Amino acid sequence: MIEAVERLSKSPLEAVHERLGATMIERDGWAVPESYGDELLEYAAVRERGCGVIDLSSRGRILVSGTEAVQFLNGLITNDMKTLAVNSWMPAAFPNVQGRLIASVRVMRLMDEGADKKASPVFLIDTEAPTHESVLKTIERFTLAGDFRVKDVTGETAMLSVQGKKAIDVVRSVLGDGAAGVEENQLTQIAHDSSGSSDPLAATLPSRSNQVAVVRASHTGADGFDLVVIIDGAGSLWDALQGAGARPVGFAALETLRIEAGVARYGVDMDETNVVTEAALDDAVSYTKGCYVGQEIIARIKYRGHVAKKLTGVTFEQAVKVAAGATVNAEDDKEVGRVTSTTYSPHLGRTIALAYLKYDYLPVGTSLRISSGNEHFAARVTELPFVR
Repeated sequence: MIEAVERLSKSPLEAVHERLGATMIERDGWAVPESYGDELLEYAAVRERGCGVIDLSSRGRILVSGTEAVQFLNGLITNDMKTLAVNSWMPAAFPNVQGRLIASVRVMRLMDEGADKKASPVFLIDTEAPTHESVLKTIERFTLAGDFRVKDVTGETAMLSVQGKKAIDVVRSVLGDGAAGVEENQLTQIAHDSSGSSDPLAATLPSRSNQVAVVRASHTGADGFDLVVIIDGAGSLWDALQGAGARPVGFAALETLRIEAGVARYGVDMDETNVVTEAALDDAVSYTKGCYVGQEIIARIKYRGHVAKKLTGVTFEQAVKVAAGATVNAEDDKEVGRVTSTTYSPHLGRTIALAYLKYDYLPVGTSLRISSGNEHFAARVTELPFVR
């Protein structure tokens, strides 16, 4: 049964989800599949011995190119674009001048445009749906300042994610050894446009329905691949992946999987009130690249001390009902933090949560008491990710 969701952005795979009987919900302005009928089986397909396919087309995808693309991006984000090789990707963050988080992103370097000395780099920025517009506005204002071109390709492409222990087998079955052989933090474009088009989308991303950009990445803590394809080819690619053994997985199961993997979600676990390094995005920050927006604040925190609080994992002794926003207390009842996300982990057989804790209470194993309503639960600090 599909709930009516009006006036929302819709995935190019909407007809596929309807055919599969998905229950649709609203999330971040998009109609997305909550479940295809059995959330637990969807979870198990990824976490146990199988494989799941997830429609992540609601994420924002922005193409950036031009001879000055590296220079401009380096002045806006926390990681070092000069070190990013072709056909690889790295995490990064867009901070404001106070070092607070505008967006957490993944920056992929595609094949350069042009040839030899005239070649210019091309990047694909992937970000969550809530931060799509803010990232686009942040970078678009520099398009008149030099050879720096920006194109929002979210509406022209779809992104399917294959996650689980058998992800590599499914990708190999559908897309071949070249796709399955992509290494961690790498990507490949298994086909290229031969028409001679100068359009960066046609030159650097799949431009026909049978062409796919393959990115080795996980959103769940399991092995995974993200597949970017022009929307005309999204349905047939989904059907092929499902036919090869990937089970459709909705956002309800994905929520449990991403919390187990310690993946923070914008608007839930982090937002514009958080300094970048509070949100457990340490891998997204370079401390050697030089100046960028917010760099002084972020560097000062690192070299003069530490953040006052940080996102970390919390494990309860059993299965309990705890709401986001619940207060975290130390053993002496001193308030030391708050819960941001919580779920029951089938893999661990207990409730887990992401929470911001004051610095002195971050050591793994620290005993805590979580207050949710009139109830109080014992818990302990746990290193992320919960499931490896």
